[in-house]
Amino acid sequence: MRTRDANKEIVIKQKAIEMIVSQGFDGLSMHKLAKASGVSVATIYIYFKDRESLLQQLYKEESIKLADATLINFDPESHFDEGLKVQWLNRMNYCMENQISMTFMEQFKHSPMVDRSVMERRFIDAMSKFVHTAIAREELIPLPVEIYWSIAFGPLYQLVKFHISKTSMPGRPPFVFDDEKINLTLSLVIKALKP
Repeated sequence: MRTRDANKEIVIKQKAIEMIVSQGFDGLSMHKLAKASGVSVATIYIYFKDRESLLQQLYKEESIKLADATLINFDPESHFDEGLKVQWLNRMNYCMENQISMTFMEQFKHSPMVDRSVMERRFIDAMSKFVHTAIAREELIPLPVEIYWSIAFGPLYQLVKFHISKTSMPGRPPFVFDDEKINLTLSLVIKALKP
């Protein structure tokens, strides 16, 4: 039996994410991945049972990285304005520093392959406590989670995408998500969510 090499596994994962981002899920075959990673197809199967298990593992690992980044200096009992700002800045910084990962997560999140059970319990518990505490303090209006998330984070992720892709609305110069625009957008989001 062949031994595992952590460096090869890292390269395989990185190349898989890059291929998915550049060519979509259909562009990822084990043969193409092996060639891009500089390993044999058999080597990939030492680390991953099949293509689907590779994809699920990638999504799980990238989700954990984003969750960990989001929770840096975050207190679920903080006041709503403060806690949302910490989350915004953490999420934004992670996405800006990990653009390929962010694009991969976005693609995977909207695919039928996504396994929603992979979210880390610590992250879910912290977010739930934060929202319920803010509602109890009357700092946040009670909303279905999908509406809350869309208002709280939808603008952030869309503006990050504009910034990363150096685009904007048609006929406009490339969007730059600077401190002034971050603060303006966050203040509008908080205003929309307050009672």
